[in-house]
Amino acid sequence: MDAPTAVLFDFSGTLFHVESAAEAVRAALGVEHLHRAPDLARWGAINGSGVPDGLPEAMRDVWERRDLSAAAHRAAYSGMARHAGLSEEQAHALYERGVAAEAWSPYPDTVPVLRRLRQRGVPVAVVSNIGWNPRPVLAHHGVADLIDVLVLSDERGVLKPDPAIFRLALDELGVAAGGTVMVGDNEVNDGGATALGLRFVLVPEDPAQRAPDALLRAAGL
Repeated sequence: MDAPTAVLFDFSGTLFHVESAAEAVRAALGVEHLHRAPDLARWGAINGSGVPDGLPEAMRDVWERRDLSAAAHRAAYSGMARHAGLSEEQAHALYERGVAAEAWSPYPDTVPVLRRLRQRGVPVAVVSNIGWNPRPVLAHHGVADLIDVLVLSDERGVLKPDPAIFRLALDELGVAAGGTVMVGDNEVNDGGATALGLRFVLVPEDPAQRAPDALLRAAGL
């Protein structure tokens, strides 16, 4: 694979992964609530949860808009936490844990790939469907200065796989689609970059299923 002239990365499930539901519940609510972790994850009450099992009709609109504004994101996850039986105070604590820098960890080659791309002068953007500010996570792990552009859905009003969000990244990096690679864990959302002619590389979200050099390989390093 030829080395790319620029690299776009997804954030969650690609560069960083969130702690488990059990870890989130332990940190936010205490060990006495650990038994509730599976149901809270199933109901979409924890940041990073999938589509809730049996999404209430009253929550459908805000859930679908959760990555278009910080307010909608908080309302969606906190609302599902309340639906799962948490108090307002507990739902607030669980939400705050999910967006805390300490709840997120880099994959083994996240820091190395960003450092090596910077050393080689390859521009980097993060393109993410997200409803909260990941900058504290990037700063906490010492990589904020290694990313040239952040294109976040809640700040730009557009979601992957819409080609417009990838176009924003290309334009702000000042690069062409040809020679640029998009690396992500979602074949549909991240794969939307191919509509503009970018090369797409899929990486597994589950750390246990991912090779320790997956990002380095994806970036041609």
